[in-house]
Amino acid sequence: MNRAMLDFYTNVLLSSFSRVSATRAGALTDNVVSHDRVTRFLRERQLSSRDLWFSVKHLVEWIKSPEAVLVVDDTIVAKPYMDESPIICWFYDHTKGHAVKGMNLLSVVYHSLGTTLPVGYEIVKKTKSVVDEKTGKERRVSEQTKNDLFRRQVTRCAKNMPFRSVISDVWFASAENMMFVRHVVKKHFVMPVKSNRKVALSGTDKRSGKYVTVEDVFTTRTGCRLRVFLEGVDFPLILIRRVFKNEDDSHGILYLVTSDTTLTEDAIVDLYQKRWKVEEYHKALKQQCALGHSPARTVRTQSSHVFCSLWAFVKLELLHMSTGASYEGIKLRIYFNALKTSFNQVLLLDPFQWSGKPVFA
Repeated sequence: MNRAMLDFYTNVLLSSFSRVSATRAGALTDNVVSHDRVTRFLRERQLSSRDLWFSVKHLVEWIKSPEAVLVVDDTIVAKPYMDESPIICWFYDHTKGHAVKGMNLLSVVYHSLGTTLPVGYEIVKKTKSVVDEKTGKERRVSEQTKNDLFRRQVTRCAKNMPFRSVISDVWFASAENMMFVRHVVKKHFVMPVKSNRKVALSGTDKRSGKYVTVEDVFTTRTGCRLRVFLEGVDFPLILIRRVFKNEDDSHGILYLVTSDTTLTEDAIVDLYQKRWKVEEYHKALKQQCALGHSPARTVRTQSSHVFCSLWAFVKLELLHMSTGASYEGIKLRIYFNALKTSFNQVLLLDPFQWSGKPVFA
């Protein structure tokens, strides 16, 4: 990997406020760095999660802790006008309630001692075409599910860094993933579950197949912290229920389970709130690191741009640590300085030059 070009391109991403292309990147240096050189850097090889780890591991050494958490989540980067490819295709977006055309990025961040660093990622690839039985139309599918990618990334991270718990959203809260994290990786987890998931209230109930839904548990039992056995999981879990208020003043209910039976209710909630770090990360990737602003057309150049956006976030996080400013505040400072430069250029070009008369008159 060309580290000088990586630093140059990631600085372009952090300083940009619209589409990032090789031509525009070269223009920023008056073509001292040519657009061809930028293109060659993106085409050089397909950068991946392995490259990210080798780039970030010395930083993880500074913040590593046995009490750290590993947060896993995915996000969709809309690309409505790009040609379809194995990584640009249709994905269901639960935030919109329908499928959107774009890129699906699964992220793994390491949160320790107040610092968040990306340590792994997967771009979901739909490399196989099948005919939909209902519509008769051909569609792309992935040969590996997001749960497969989840388990692969958690395994890699467990070998490379210490952490206590894996935190995810409800998408990854399957019994198979829970068993994998606890038995194979030997870590704990905190995950939300849906209200219709089935639990047994004792080992005896589990052996006899006597299950009730999570929602029904709290209509028959008092207290908000219960020891239960989730269907498909062979070890006890702590189940808690939290009622929260939405922005529109409506109320929602969150059910959380953890394999760490020593945790109090408040400790479980505090741990799960760290999941918000990956949401902040995804937001920063899109708004401050130009994740979706590349016109790259090939899988290799698109993948390299994604890697560079992730490395731009690492720089952003280090700036956040050193200055205390938010991601938005850092970008706003860059934007304001750019506005001042633009304003000074307009003053130089002003045809009236503060005289009230055009200079050509």
